[in-house]
Amino acid sequence: MNKNRRLALTGMVMAPWLLTACARPTVPTHWYELRSQPPEQVPAARPGDGALWEVASAVGLPGALDRETLVVASGAASLEPLEGHRWVEPLRDSIPRLLVADLAALRGPGLVWRAPVPSGVNATRRLRVEIVNLMADAGRRNLRLQARWWLGDMRAGGAAPALGQTDIDIPISDASVDALAAAHRLALWQLALRIVDSGPV
Repeated sequence: MNKNRRLALTGMVMAPWLLTACARPTVPTHWYELRSQPPEQVPAARPGDGALWEVASAVGLPGALDRETLVVASGAASLEPLEGHRWVEPLRDSIPRLLVADLAALRGPGLVWRAPVPSGVNATRRLRVEIVNLMADAGRRNLRLQARWWLGDMRAGGAAPALGQTDIDIPISDASVDALAAAHRLALWQLALRIVDSGPV
């Protein structure tokens, strides 16, 4: 096969692919974050036993949330990734960090530490949290957070970890993805409130 014919055949094979690639529009990327500041006013800390909490460095997440793209429910059992709408920080990183910050804001300075605690800090309780579900409905009207946690006594002879669980519904103010992201932050704040209110602080 001569060179000219080979080039012509290559062009015939590549042309449809090139046309398809050119015809596909580029989806702009919009970035969202879970803001550091609590979304509501921090209530006054209630009297407690002053126990120091060590919070596990990782929070259990379902696989659907361990991705950059925001996802909503669709149909009876489907999930719909929102193309072009991404978290600026993976939820596996932002959720544990914010949960510790929210718990510290609610319990008081120096009473909540993320594992491993610094040398010289004698934590007496250990908290482990698992997110079971954190998903908006298909119409983006409501975000549901289901979570459970275990709070145990780290001292010798302490009681076995106590199980807590909650089911939180957050109305979404409008159908925008920005409102959806803000609802995620409010849900995490409500989770911290439930954990603190579930037992001695």
